[in-house]
Amino acid sequence: MPIETARPARFLRERDGDEARVTYVELFFDLIYAFAVTQLSHRLMHDLSAFSALQTLILWFAVWLGWQYTCWVTNWFDPDRIQVRLLLFAVMVIGMVMAASLPLAWGERGLVFAISYVAIQVGRSLVVLGFLGPHHALTANFRRICGWLVISGVAWIAGGLLEGMPRFACWGAAVLCEYVSPMFGFPLPVLGRSSAADWRSTEGGHIAERCQGFVILALGESVVVTGGTLSDIATWSAPAIIAFLVCFAGSIAMWWVYFDTSSGAGSRAIARSNEPGLMAAYFHYVHVILIAGVIVSAAADNLVILHPPEPVGWPTAWLLLGGPAVYVVGNGLYKRVVYGWFPLSHWIGLALIALIAPFAFHTDLLMTGGLTTAVLIVVATWESISRRGSAPAEAVGTE
Repeated sequence: MPIETARPARFLRERDGDEARVTYVELFFDLIYAFAVTQLSHRLMHDLSAFSALQTLILWFAVWLGWQYTCWVTNWFDPDRIQVRLLLFAVMVIGMVMAASLPLAWGERGLVFAISYVAIQVGRSLVVLGFLGPHHALTANFRRICGWLVISGVAWIAGGLLEGMPRFACWGAAVLCEYVSPMFGFPLPVLGRSSAADWRSTEGGHIAERCQGFVILALGESVVVTGGTLSDIATWSAPAIIAFLVCFAGSIAMWWVYFDTSSGAGSRAIARSNEPGLMAAYFHYVHVILIAGVIVSAAADNLVILHPPEPVGWPTAWLLLGGPAVYVVGNGLYKRVVYGWFPLSHWIGLALIALIAPFAFHTDLLMTGGLTTAVLIVVATWESISRRGSAPAEAVGTE
């Protein structure tokens, strides 16, 4: 549906009925977030405590939300226009500072992280409002978005000025503001709330492709980090080589689970939807879980390659088992959105991971990593065979 405006559109994508393509500048922009994903994976690997995991989770939500809100902007605005391109470059510069501060975000660089993150979220929204002017059909929607980002920004800055649990509480509240407020239409006094009609002009296929691009980016970073870990080992022992092969096979299986059939089906599901904007929003909600599984699995792979014969304890168990489990859950929720239900293959995969859990404490990192990789291969194979076998019924999502 074309956007109705009260004045000529400035810098907006032309809606000609074709799917909006992902531009090279958007792919270039994503490189900052590839760096952020690597930073978070390393942070997990170097501190395996449960509280550190929660801290990393909050940082990951911040990274994802910064990317997600920018993704919506480039869905509406043409990145090939110089003004929009310069906005993306500005976000990239500040995003680089934000990503560089991630390892010490809960320490001495907390305020740097908070200021850079808020500058991205609020600054980008103010520039967009300047693009639109006061009378455009999208202006009210972006005012509400900006209002909520200012509210969360106060919590981010307050947390940066505090330490310990007060910082954790402020940043947790800030994440909830930004993640939950879209579910209710960004409601604010005087400004009202957004409705589904405000999002019907969304190019859903573009959103789907952007999410798919982030998944391949995260998997790519996982592969790069895995290869780098092997490269850093002074003496390549047989267990280290086997561990590398196991972890690489796991990355292939993760790619297969997501990209073999469901990535294309996701784009088609948005195109067929009566509410493409709402469907695209669901994509963002589930991909944050899915990609979190990739980040945790990458940290686990590093440990498996570095210490293959080390016994599994509680800190390493949650990485080795939690990463694949979160990834399977995220994929299952994604396919619930696309096909209409959570696939049986994914339920079986989660059950197998649960069966491995007690056994893991009686073996080593390499064996446990091998078993979780085997589970991912089972899920990928089952999913691939069942989807291809039911191709005529794909529209209703049988498995």
